[in-house]
Amino acid sequence: MPIFFDESDVVLPTALDTVPVQRSVQGQVADWQDDQVVAEVPVALVFNGISHAVMMCTPQDLPAMALGFALSEGIIDRAADCYDMELVTVAACAPAHAAAPVFTAPDLPAVEVRLEIASSAFMRLKEQRRSLAGRTGCGVCGIDNLQALDMLPPQQQRPAWLAQVDALTLFKAMAAMPAQQHLNKATGAVHAAGFASPEGELIAVYEDVGRHNALDKLLGARAQALAARASHPERALGLHGQPWPDEGFVVMSSRASYELVRKCSRLGIPLLATISAPTSLAIQVAKTAGLQLWGLVRAPRAVRYTL
Repeated sequence: MPIFFDESDVVLPTALDTVPVQRSVQGQVADWQDDQVVAEVPVALVFNGISHAVMMCTPQDLPAMALGFALSEGIIDRAADCYDMELVTVAACAPAHAAAPVFTAPDLPAVEVRLEIASSAFMRLKEQRRSLAGRTGCGVCGIDNLQALDMLPPQQQRPAWLAQVDALTLFKAMAAMPAQQHLNKATGAVHAAGFASPEGELIAVYEDVGRHNALDKLLGARAQALAARASHPERALGLHGQPWPDEGFVVMSSRASYELVRKCSRLGIPLLATISAPTSLAIQVAKTAGLQLWGLVRAPRAVRYTL
């Protein structure tokens, strides 16, 4: 079973596009010049031949995102349940009712990520299947009934080290994150999710136009790294050659929505800290799941919302 899935032979859309822009500063209008914007493309996640979700993503680290989505949404229970993965570039389709494609030149790029998962996981997926069309700002679009929301993950046990994490620990991790947000430096339009050790050492950062996608990329990369430690230790390293620790917490450059809390809790992450405030539902789900939730983490201030 491959732990890492090779995408080197697939020509994907670029994560950054160059476009002409005209800046106006204090009434002074500059000449048109090239600037960079982040790419946003449809990415279809296909499980055993059945398309399950279409997410709007930055086309970077897609194998990690697909694996993280499968784990954080409960489609598979462990990384080993994903047997294979293939990335295929396609042209985004025009609406079915249109007489001709809405966009003809250039074609809108899209990507299919085709996962082969364990038959037991696929049977469960078919039983619980829901159609959802992912958007950068919404994680429940397309769910057809309230029962399908799956808002309450099981309560997790708190590790002993969690009692030692304070605001200073969070500030340390948050302060290290901007230097690793390369796409956001170039465009100012990208979310980031980072994983930190219990001491606040930043281990990894992943970026995407969607905060849910950034978190899935991080969670998928973590699952790959932890699974690879025995057989591929050289591929189980984070920033600056640091090994991924068994324990740690997540920091994010976004608000905390209930989906982020649920994803972290499902994968055993005991603490989530975000730079903006959480929603009321995120706080409720965090309390139920036993997850420690922090928001507005901007030194010298941080707000803790759950025990």
